[in-house]
Amino acid sequence: MKITKIEVLRVAIPFSSDRDKTPEIQTDAYNAASPELTRMETLLIKITTDSGLHGWGEGFGHLCNPLTETAMNGLVGRFFLGQTCPESPEEIAALMQQAEVNFHAFGRTGPVMFALSAVDIALWDLLAKAWKQPLWQLLGAKRQKIGVYASLVSYGNHPERVAAKVLSTWQAGFRAIKLHETAYPAIAAAREILPADAELMVDVNCPWNVAEASQQAQALRSLNLGWLEEPVWPPDDLAGLAEVRKQGTRIAAGENAAGVQGFVEHFEHGAIDVAQPSVSKVGGITAMLKVFALAKQYHIRVVPHCFYYGAGLMATAQLVATLDDSVSLEVPYIQWQETLYSLLNFEPHMLLPDTPGLGFEPSLSIIQKYLISSKTLSLTAEAAHA
Repeated sequence: MKITKIEVLRVAIPFSSDRDKTPEIQTDAYNAASPELTRMETLLIKITTDSGLHGWGEGFGHLCNPLTETAMNGLVGRFFLGQTCPESPEEIAALMQQAEVNFHAFGRTGPVMFALSAVDIALWDLLAKAWKQPLWQLLGAKRQKIGVYASLVSYGNHPERVAAKVLSTWQAGFRAIKLHETAYPAIAAAREILPADAELMVDVNCPWNVAEASQQAQALRSLNLGWLEEPVWPPDDLAGLAEVRKQGTRIAAGENAAGVQGFVEHFEHGAIDVAQPSVSKVGGITAMLKVFALAKQYHIRVVPHCFYYGAGLMATAQLVATLDDSVSLEVPYIQWQETLYSLLNFEPHMLLPDTPGLGFEPSLSIIQKYLISSKTLSLTAEAAHA
């Protein structure tokens, strides 16, 4: 099979989250969990071969999507257009390595790597379809049903609002919940409203220096968090992160790691208790499998990061199925104005599809309705241009 067409689709779907803007509290408008945002972007790609098979991928970006889109429309898309479609995991890995070597001068993370991640996911979708297997089976997973944990957006560090949302999420059946709050009173309010056996995690998105993060981790230790996620600025201060870990609160990170080698550095520094590779950022499914294998060698728990909603979410779900039963899928716990596909109606468990591939077939009418921009790269067009 040959790759004959790549469609690049930038979409933004409105959502609600039971919150009001809180202008009295400074928030990060560039974070996907920010109260400033009322719609969530995704960058989808659809790779089609001359056999008629197609595969879907998703590149990370949110508000950075225009840059990932440019990379995908440009050098990344041109590299893959016309390539022979890989027929095995080993061939996918070889092709992706060739692409990474070619593009290494543009950085080991950022929009080019995000675009490569999207392509890798689409190639695995194509491979599983060609082999007529659900991707979770192709990856060797033994379970089809996985747990789901609710990753909440920010409620502005307002204790009452946080507690109310956490309680309603618990009452909806979710037994593990993640906050995006940074203030102790808001986090403590969530812990207090939950039963003792509920798992509560906190993602603070790199706000503190090492001394501040150590102080916060020490204060949070009594709340028995599942983990404290990315407490240190800058996120690649791994020696500093290792210092914070000494305070006794479990530390999670890796969403912003620079490729697979970035995780080697996390592990070598003893910086984390929980590794969080992000399939749409780190290099796709191929890179995720490498991180899983490394984490096993270093005896580090893996719980993938997943704050997106397209093919990347479904790829993460398939990967989660290969991990032990204690690992659940992170989902952005918001209410979509319209759902791109049925599995976005989140419940505390997800039954992975039996259909070959990712099981991701989005509504084309929803894509068209919320489309911001699109481009189709094709061999026909390239030939005509030449």
